[in-house]
Amino acid sequence: MTARLLRLILPTVLAAALPAAGLGGLALAQTVLPDAAPGQPGAAAPASPPQGQPTTPDGAPAPELLPAPPPPAPASGSGVTAGAPVVPPPPGQTQHGPESVADLAEPLLDAVVNISTSQKVEAAGRGIPKLEAPEGSPLQDFFDDLLKDEDGVGDKRVQSLGSGFVLDAAAGIVVTNNHVIADADEITVNFADGHQLDAELVGTDPKTDIAVLRVKPDRPLKAVEFGDSEHLRIGDWVMAIGNPFGLGGSVSVGIVSARGRNINAGPYDNFIQTDAAINRGNSGGPLFDMHGRVVGINTAIISPTGGSIGIGFSIPSQLAANVVGQLREFGETRRGWLGVRLQAVTEDIATGLGIGEARGAVVMGIVPEGPSDNGALKIGDVIVTFDGKPIATSRDLPRVVAETPVGKTVDVTVLRKADAKAPAAEETVQVTLGRLEDGEKLMAEKEGGEAAAADAAEPAEGATELLGMTIADVDAAQRAEFDLADDATGVVVTAVKPQSAAAEKGIEPGMIIREVAQETVSTAAEVAEKVEKLKSDGRKNALFLLAASGGDLRFIVVPVE
Repeated sequence: MTARLLRLILPTVLAAALPAAGLGGLALAQTVLPDAAPGQPGAAAPASPPQGQPTTPDGAPAPELLPAPPPPAPASGSGVTAGAPVVPPPPGQTQHGPESVADLAEPLLDAVVNISTSQKVEAAGRGIPKLEAPEGSPLQDFFDDLLKDEDGVGDKRVQSLGSGFVLDAAAGIVVTNNHVIADADEITVNFADGHQLDAELVGTDPKTDIAVLRVKPDRPLKAVEFGDSEHLRIGDWVMAIGNPFGLGGSVSVGIVSARGRNINAGPYDNFIQTDAAINRGNSGGPLFDMHGRVVGINTAIISPTGGSIGIGFSIPSQLAANVVGQLREFGETRRGWLGVRLQAVTEDIATGLGIGEARGAVVMGIVPEGPSDNGALKIGDVIVTFDGKPIATSRDLPRVVAETPVGKTVDVTVLRKADAKAPAAEETVQVTLGRLEDGEKLMAEKEGGEAAAADAAEPAEGATELLGMTIADVDAAQRAEFDLADDATGVVVTAVKPQSAAAEKGIEPGMIIREVAQETVSTAAEVAEKVEKLKSDGRKNALFLLAASGGDLRFIVVPVE
């Protein structure tokens, strides 16, 4: 028993004692012991070892200790401690961890640039309000000096940093974000090899936050090309390269976390969401797929700290390539324009319109003198396809229309009801697109030229209360009170009870009721009659078509129970 305990304990004791004795470089070989102890049946008697040979604790000859090969000398400046053992991986063994992206990143680094801008800010000085001393006081000179910058003037220059990429090496075209260069007096493009070039602004598009710059190359440049963001899948690997916090050429890798994100940054939001690290200074930099093609332009992050928390957003290349092409060709955008006002189709509105599942975009107004002011589209139409592209929501249609060339005649498929009781059926109409920029000017002129005249009159009589709102026939008094147009007719909402069903649905005083359950109404009595009929028919909701004070139409579903 004692001998067996020694065999178990002694190697541990020696292992602890050897380093203390200065023999830590030696390795102890574990002895393989037989199942039966010496002296027991089946146990072989240990042979006497030759004199001077090491033995195990029970007297058996120890395995021969082979000298360790000398470690290779460390390379100069490698930081490796002399004498430390270097263990190469076994031949044929698979490398642990994800596959390296070094071969992908290396040829792309030279095409990614840093964008630095300088802007002159006219101010009294460093944000300090102008200081004035009493007339004749010597303190005035001190105050004036205090508010001057180093160049002796009160104005100061604000600098900012961002990222970008070379899209066309021969033409010197560089793409970045609009917010990186907005209001800049000077724009400088800094390349990976350290040389700098002044840049001129080719064009910007604030709606998509894209800017195109041009430099005059004094040496060959490296460029990258746009890829196809439409074929990206959630979970695909992507790589971001940029200038976070001024650290140029920084590479980060992640995956596509989501597609089609709307972060309310603009009218055409369709962002790629990624967890690749995007920080301040990455704006305008490229998001690459694993083939080295630009599938996105890094633009925004969600972060409570200002640093990456794995939620970044990139403009998809399909949208960016179209905008960049227009800016290069025209110096401005030229987007398609349909000339309609839209509303989202909710489940309640879909039920009220009788179109089944909620999809598409419902037409709530036709812009006078616009492309659709030819009778092709009607208020209440639900657009489900445009130029062969399906329209899932009202947010999709403006983007698809904007990407369509100006002047193109397109097929528009709508769901339309022949009358209030008929089921909705598909119809295809044709519309020739106008130019959005011209349409915006047209609408601004019309809104600016419209002035509602107020006519003095007696207060309205016979107001009706229903569903938490008070309604009345439009007359001169209502036109004056709610600033309605001279030719406004129908039924006006004069009051809405707080916390009522009408208030929760967004109905406000001054709105005009045009339809109830897709049937035109012209008096408050007709509205009350329609609502009562819906109740008697067992309907749970009433579909109202209302016009806001600005003329915009909205479908609103109000519970009638």
